[in-house]
Amino acid sequence: MVKFIMKLSVLTIFTLGVSICAQEKKQFSSISNVLKRIIPNDDVDFWVLNYNQYAKDQEIKISGVKKDYTPQFSGFDLFPDEDSFYYIVYSQGGKINYVTDLAGLKTFIGNLDNAEEAAISATIDGYMIDEEFKDVAGNYFDDKNNYYLEMGKLTSKECPYQKTHYVLEVNKVSGKITDIKDNGPYIELYNKKCTNNPRLLKIEKKEEPKDEPKKKPAKSTKRK
Repeated sequence: MVKFIMKLSVLTIFTLGVSICAQEKKQFSSISNVLKRIIPNDDVDFWVLNYNQYAKDQEIKISGVKKDYTPQFSGFDLFPDEDSFYYIVYSQGGKINYVTDLAGLKTFIGNLDNAEEAAISATIDGYMIDEEFKDVAGNYFDDKNNYYLEMGKLTSKECPYQKTHYVLEVNKVSGKITDIKDNGPYIELYNKKCTNNPRLLKIEKKEEPKDEPKKKPAKSTKRK
């Protein structure tokens, strides 16, 4: 009986260990590398991922034999308030096509082939991989049925400027977000113009001065 209990305990510990290892978190290295992991849904002759910064294009991935194309002056970004953008050029059936917005990017991706594509798809709903805070908003793990993405979201541009982090459960087959866990804000920035700045809201309560007892006039002693 004791041996059976010991074997059962060892088996339980081993099972838990396998489960934990199977759910080991991995970190998205960078937005550029996430985009490089795209596997187009349809057969394409070639595709190029471009990064435009300061009006200069940089081809950061070329798949297939590149053809001539027209540089684009607008595109998509997976992080809000960036001065740069990405766009994709691809050829299908001999025709050159361009992906310059998130809706077109989601169509280009199609079915989810990996966690990176799941994260890209989630950006359509306003989520983001926060490269500055990847520990809380740039991780993932998966199991047989789902991807679990730790991503951020800009939840307020007003006072205070706020980012919140979430865990998104994304079904591998349907590509839909099936569960969202709100882990609360990880950034709250106030400025001097914020009327709801906690520092400005602190009102020093001054104790009202207590009425001092009136002093009785000193009795004069008359000299005889």
